[in-house]
Amino acid sequence: MKLNKIIVIMLMSTATLMSFGANKSVFKIDKIEPEFWYTGMKETQLQLMVYGPHIAEAGFILGSYEGVTLQKVVKLDSPNYLLIYLNVDHNAQPGTLQFIFSNKKGKKTSMNYELKKREKAGLDRYGFSASDVLYMLMPDRFARGKNLTEPLPDMQPYVVDRSKPSLRHGGDLEGIRQHLDYFTDLGVTALWLTPVLENNSPDRNNRQSTYHGYATTNYYRVDPRFGTNEEYRQLVDECHEKGLKLVMDMIFNHCGYEHPWNLDRPSNDWFNVPEDGSYLQTSYKLTPILDPYASKTDYNQTTLGWFVHSMPDLNQKNPHVLRYLIQNSKWWIETVGIDGIRMDTYPYADRQAMSDWMRELLDEYPNFNVVGETWVNEPAYTASWQKDSPNAQINSYLPTVMDFRFFDCISSASNEQTDGWGNGLNRIYNSFAYDFLYADPLHVMAFIENHDTDRFLRNGQNVPMLKQALTILLTTRRIPQLYYGTEVLMNGTKEMTDGNVRKDFPGGWPEDSHNAFTKEGRTDAEQDMFAWLSKILHWRQNCDAITKGTMIHFCPVNGCYVYARQYEGKTVLIILNGTDKEQTLPLKHYAEIIGSKSNAMDLTSQKNFDLQNNLKLSPRESLILPL
Repeated sequence: MKLNKIIVIMLMSTATLMSFGANKSVFKIDKIEPEFWYTGMKETQLQLMVYGPHIAEAGFILGSYEGVTLQKVVKLDSPNYLLIYLNVDHNAQPGTLQFIFSNKKGKKTSMNYELKKREKAGLDRYGFSASDVLYMLMPDRFARGKNLTEPLPDMQPYVVDRSKPSLRHGGDLEGIRQHLDYFTDLGVTALWLTPVLENNSPDRNNRQSTYHGYATTNYYRVDPRFGTNEEYRQLVDECHEKGLKLVMDMIFNHCGYEHPWNLDRPSNDWFNVPEDGSYLQTSYKLTPILDPYASKTDYNQTTLGWFVHSMPDLNQKNPHVLRYLIQNSKWWIETVGIDGIRMDTYPYADRQAMSDWMRELLDEYPNFNVVGETWVNEPAYTASWQKDSPNAQINSYLPTVMDFRFFDCISSASNEQTDGWGNGLNRIYNSFAYDFLYADPLHVMAFIENHDTDRFLRNGQNVPMLKQALTILLTTRRIPQLYYGTEVLMNGTKEMTDGNVRKDFPGGWPEDSHNAFTKEGRTDAEQDMFAWLSKILHWRQNCDAITKGTMIHFCPVNGCYVYARQYEGKTVLIILNGTDKEQTLPLKHYAEIIGSKSNAMDLTSQKNFDLQNNLKLSPRESLILPL
C-alpha cells in the first residue's frame, strides 16, 4: 500500500503546488490532512484541514459525487488554514472526489481526493486484552536496522550520539522488524512502541533532544529517522503474521513546539493559553480533576497548563481540534492496522472531550482497546477513569487504565520484609483488595517499571526479587506490561537523566560487542533470566486460569503471600516468600484451594512439592503451581 503517494493531481501546469492570483489574492495548497479517507465509517462527517499561505482566501466547490456532500467551510483566525467539512454517507463508494479551488478573480484549479475501501469492518478489529503481555520499547533505543546518512536533510539540527543519554541513538522501525523472532521466542504477544510520529525539534545545547517521541510535529507522518509510513505498515503486517499485536502511543494533550500549529496558530483558542497571553505551567497534580472540593485555580492549572514549555497544550474543547484528533486515531487504525492505543497524559486533556473521543472510537471499533496513562497511586482515582465506573460523574469510556498503585507497591516491597501487617507483599495484597472499585479488573494494566520510572533492578542485580515481582505481574488479574531489556537484566535509575533508564538494547547496533538478542551472546545470568521469563510467558499464552480466571488471595502468613487463579475447574496456586529468610508455611491454611491435591510441580523449577504438609520456602522463593 502506498501510504505516502501523491494524492494531489494537478490539472494545470504548475506542478505540485497550487498558486495563482497576485498580491493579496495569492494562495497555495501545501497539504491536506488526512491525505485520504475511507468509506463505510459510522461517523459520516469528514474534516479536511487544508494548509497553505492565504488558503482562507480561496473559494471551494465540491465536485458532484454520489453520497458525498459539503457541510461547511470554516475560516480560522490564521489565513493559512481552511477547514472543509464533508458528509460521507454510508452508501458512498470508494473513488475519487474532485475539489475545485478558486481565487478572487475566479480562476479555478482542481485537485483529486481519494476515498478508499476499508480492509475490514470496525467490528473485526480486536485490541489487546488480559490474554496478552505487552512489551514496551523505545524505537530510538532498541535496534538500528538501516544505515542512514545522518543528519537527514529538511530536519531541524540534530546529531546521533550514543555516548550521550539524552541525544538520539539511531534506533528505527527496521531494527525492530529484524528482531520480531526475538519477541516470539521470548513469548510476549504485543509490542507497545513509544511514539513513532515525526518529532522535528532541534537538539538543545547538544545535550537534549526529542528522541523519546512525545513532542509531535506531524500527526500523519512517521519520523523519517525511524522510517516511513509504509515501513510502519510493513512492521504491523509482519507482527500480525507472527502472532504479535502492535500498540501505538498517542498524545492528545500536547504537541511539539515546532508543530506548524504553534508556529502559526490556526485560531486563538487552538491551544490553552491564559487570557493575558502568559505561560501557564501545569502543576502535574491530577487530583483536582476529580476532587469535589477543588478550586478553579488548581483545576485550571492542571488541565490548562502546559506539560513543559516545549510542548504546547492543545485545547480539546475547540471542536475543530477534537475532530482532528479523533480522525487521526481512526486513520492510523484503518491505514496501518494497529491493535491498540496507549494514550499519554490522559487526565491532563479535557475530560469531556476525551470521553467523546473514546465513545466515538468504541462505537466504530467495539472490540478495540485503549489504555490511558493515569498516574495517581490511589485505586479509587484510577478506577474512576475506567469505562462505566459507578463513581465517575462523566463516563470516560476508557476501557483500560494503568495501575500505578501496583507499581508503587511492588517498588516499595522490593526493599522491605513482609511482616504481619503492612510491609512487603502486604502492600500487594492490600492493593488488590481494592479491586472492587474497578468496573473491570481484567482491563487494568500492571507494570513494575517503564520509561518514566527507575528500572526495577535500579543499579543492582537483585534477581530473586525481580523474579518475584514478575511472577506476580504475570499471574495476577491484570494486563501485564514488560519493559524492554528486563529479560536480560537491564538496570538503571533516573538520578541524572531519564536516558539512564532508556539505554540501548545490547546487540541492537552493528558495532555492539555484546549481543543479548541471541542465546550465544548472552551472559549466563542473562540467559538464566531470559529462559525463566520465556517459560512463564509461553505457558501463560495457553493458561485460561491466568488470562480469564477469578482470583482468591490470602492475607500474608509467615511473610508469605498466597493466591490462586481459577477458571472452569482449573486452578493455579502462587506462593511467594516475601522475606530474605527461610519460611515454613502451614498449607492447611489454604485447604479451600488445595483440597485433596497431594502434590504439585512448580512451573519454572520443575520441582515437586508435597501439598499435605508444611511447605519450606527459601528466601524470596516464588512458586507457580498448576493444580
